[in-house]
Amino acid sequence: FLPDRYVEGTCSHCGGKARGDQCDECGRTLDADEILEPRCKICGSEPVLKETEHLFFKLSSFEKKLLDWLKDKTYWRDNVLNFTLNFIQAGLKDRAITRDLEWGVEAPIEGYENKRIYVWFEAVNGYLSASMEWAEKTGMPDAWKKWWVEDARHYYFLAKDNIPFHTIIWPAMLMAHGGLNLPYDVPANEYLTLSGEQFSKSRGVGIWLPDIVKRFHPDAVRYYLSVNMPERRDTDWNWEDFTAKINNELVAIYGNFIHRVLTFAFNNFGSIPPPGKEGGEDAAVIEEVMHHFAEAGTCIEECRFKEGMKHIMRMAQLGNQYMNASEPWKLVKNDRERCEGVIHTCLRIVHALAIASAPYMPHTADAVWRMLGNDDSVHAHRWDEAGNLQERKLEKPVPLFSKIEMNEATEDPFSTLDLRVATVAKVDDHPNADKLYVMNLDVGEKGMRQIVAGIKPWYTKEELLGKKIVVVTNLKKARIRGVDSNGMLLAVDENGRAVLLTAHADAGDTVYAEGITPSPIPEVSFDEFMKIEMKSMDGRIVYRGKALRDRVDFIATEREVGDGYPVR
Repeated sequence: FLPDRYVEGTCSHCGGKARGDQCDECGRTLDADEILEPRCKICGSEPVLKETEHLFFKLSSFEKKLLDWLKDKTYWRDNVLNFTLNFIQAGLKDRAITRDLEWGVEAPIEGYENKRIYVWFEAVNGYLSASMEWAEKTGMPDAWKKWWVEDARHYYFLAKDNIPFHTIIWPAMLMAHGGLNLPYDVPANEYLTLSGEQFSKSRGVGIWLPDIVKRFHPDAVRYYLSVNMPERRDTDWNWEDFTAKINNELVAIYGNFIHRVLTFAFNNFGSIPPPGKEGGEDAAVIEEVMHHFAEAGTCIEECRFKEGMKHIMRMAQLGNQYMNASEPWKLVKNDRERCEGVIHTCLRIVHALAIASAPYMPHTADAVWRMLGNDDSVHAHRWDEAGNLQERKLEKPVPLFSKIEMNEATEDPFSTLDLRVATVAKVDDHPNADKLYVMNLDVGEKGMRQIVAGIKPWYTKEELLGKKIVVVTNLKKARIRGVDSNGMLLAVDENGRAVLLTAHADAGDTVYAEGITPSPIPEVSFDEFMKIEMKSMDGRIVYRGKALRDRVDFIATEREVGDGYPVR
């Protein structure tokens, strides 16, 4: 029996592409017979339906209970609530909770030991069982009840494809058990795309966290994700937009206000100055800032994170406007007492910003907190402490963020290549050259193409037929000794001897370097390609330390070669 996720086909409900137990396009959960034109994801053959006996969860019995439970969930995101209600009102079917597999959690019922628990029945149970295990390991076996039996709010953060498992199946399971807290909120996000494309590891479309946090401040990444969060509709990660929002918002507004206040205060006072006289514009700006602070807190509590970040940025904008209007750089020369009051007010806003931004930008908030002279972490303090300054010495301030140059955010030269897995379909001798082959390659969705390759001294035709190789498909077309070549295969140059690279995925699948998102251009010249230095390393092929791979495995050399040999 094939696992659910190894079966692909067409959804019988919406006509979209479905896989196994769910359609990602309409979100419906599916039984095996609801997939049209099914295919095995591994070999492409058509699976055969066979009769087997399963254990079922009687989900159909919970329709009314679920609808009653949902009546007061008006605070849920519209997309989540509407999807859930429509799903239930279409009629719930009992769900098979076992599978015929050799691996997984065994069904703990006599006579069904050869069955395995369905992943979405077992996985959501992990929320509860992990709590119980934690309580057991800490020597407080009943501590889990504080979160599951006593009054506590449960929030489940997930993507929209997991909505039915958390708003229907898991609540029904908890109802069936009884006496356990049901989800309070399920703030599921829509999808985030990358430059208009869906994230896909198999196609190399993604942002690798180890790579991006080396290039950018982690809180800059968190900020962009916060203001661009797909809370109610799909949103797009776009590098130009990323650069603009970091430079024009995070640096120019938030970072600029905090740094100029701390720098002025440190240089002119060295510590937090005393407050000025109550009332006037000082009190007015604090009142407005704290209004937005309170709104940010409400937004966070209600899982409206994007809106919450807007209120925090508004606090910084108000601070900038107040400081510009007050002109403390003039006051310090002729009215020091008034200057102290202005800077004290500005520092109160900085203090509130540190606490407000802590959930969004934890590293930055902590840095601001310490520059305010605190020797502990902002995360050890309560929300309602915002703006309550105590006189203490200030730490020397440093800029929180720096502007991003567009070339920092744009793609690596490697990303311009369109590398694909290709299967060798035909090999002929070149009519005008003794050391060249004319090869016909199957490149999947890109169709058949002809290339000329200089590997005849090291490979026979029979050795090449059927091999899965790596090909540059967007290399500028060339005419080699009178024969057109539309691409180039990749091989290691081992002291003048060619050693082919081997791939593992299907013909046409993308080959990429980990951490670099492919963004191929229509055509790459041979000279441009030669500037992109790939080499052998530990049996794999690497580019600037990043391993090449397809969706199945790493790209390797056909046989063992030493480290450091170039790829040509």
